[in-house]
Amino acid sequence: MYAEPPAVDIDVVNAMVHETFPGSRIRCTGIGPDHATATLLTGPDDVRPGGYISGPTQFSVADGALWYLVFGALGRFEAMALTSELSIRFLRPAIGTALNARAELATAGRRSVVGSVTVWADAAADRPSAIAQGTYVLPLPA
Repeated sequence: MYAEPPAVDIDVVNAMVHETFPGSRIRCTGIGPDHATATLLTGPDDVRPGGYISGPTQFSVADGALWYLVFGALGRFEAMALTSELSIRFLRPAIGTALNARAELATAGRRSVVGSVTVWADAAADRPSAIAQGTYVLPLPA
């Protein structure tokens, strides 16, 4: 019989990320067994001329949302899950003060988690600035 993985709490995820990766500014804003959302409040270092949020910043929030998706899909924290591959397509400029991403699960297996990510600025979820697809590889069991 199939059982849903247990829910992973947003506050606990953010605390764990802050403890294990204190340099991360990406906050988990939603998590479930088949999705995760993340937000990054942008600053001057994230913005290019014209007020556009840089591509590397968009890539970073997509990668963060995908990492959080791993936790939800597994129903546990796996801090050593690593990006195996991540590709991104930029659709339009991202302009705003908050960058958001929603990762959707494609498949989760014993060794990897695959998902797709939509990225948008501020509240314009209906106007994505980028889409990404990536794979996280899971560490070998001890």
